[in-house]
Amino acid sequence: MRQFMNNFRKYTYLLGELVKKNIKLRYRRSYLGMLWTLIEPLLTMIVLTIVFGNLLGRNRSDAAFIGVPFPVYVLTGRLLYSFFSSSTNAAMRSIRANGAMIKKVYVPKYIYPFSGVLANFLIFLISLIVLLGVMVFFLLTGGYKAPMNGYMLLSLIPLLNLFVLSLGVGLILSTLCVFFRDVEYLWSVMLMLIMYCSAIFYFVDSMGSGTQKLIKMNPLFGVIHNFRRTFFGQPFDVPLLAYTTVFAGVSLVVGLVIFYRKQDTFILNI
Repeated sequence: MRQFMNNFRKYTYLLGELVKKNIKLRYRRSYLGMLWTLIEPLLTMIVLTIVFGNLLGRNRSDAAFIGVPFPVYVLTGRLLYSFFSSSTNAAMRSIRANGAMIKKVYVPKYIYPFSGVLANFLIFLISLIVLLGVMVFFLLTGGYKAPMNGYMLLSLIPLLNLFVLSLGVGLILSTLCVFFRDVEYLWSVMLMLIMYCSAIFYFVDSMGSGTQKLIKMNPLFGVIHNFRRTFFGQPFDVPLLAYTTVFAGVSLVVGLVIFYRKQDTFILNI
């Protein structure tokens, strides 16, 4: 473990440069640049609110989110899902995208998927400004009536789970994608399924018990649900928190094991 930490500190500068590179490439040739980090979730929130507001939102309620405006409810789910989607995609492509560097210079290969996840996490943290701004807007207009208390500070725990989950899944995908290029296309389909099972624009308690159990098996739903609960002043759903924490931890361990066992053969397949 000490050797791993020393090696990690040795390449901290390179990690920072890779993170900067990933962020720059994401907004390359864009006139608005980083402003899209704030504009995109806001526009998505407006579209989802218009489309699903009356169908699955305002006419139904979830006891845990009484007093929360539907646009704020949608925005919280969309922001967390967008980070999971973009970070796992970035990690999945990281080894192949940096193939030329891997062939020329020795660098711990885990740095590449890690830098992809970290770059997207920084972008995600910036996008939270939009969430705070929308909340302030509804507070000033009287549309936000959910409690605001110390539970809001605990929302950092689901975010940590989300980061660990994204890194673990990203390591697994980055390894598989080196040997099986079809993984990239299969993952795009899986992300669509994960999105619809994450309760981004609907309330779970309006569904049958069987459907609720199925949706709660999705670890991303558990992360989003507990982030919403704490961010809106409610206590954790403890069983769901335990499940998502264990799932995220296991995914990271599995990702590291698979990655380290296969990393020496990457150079033969990129």
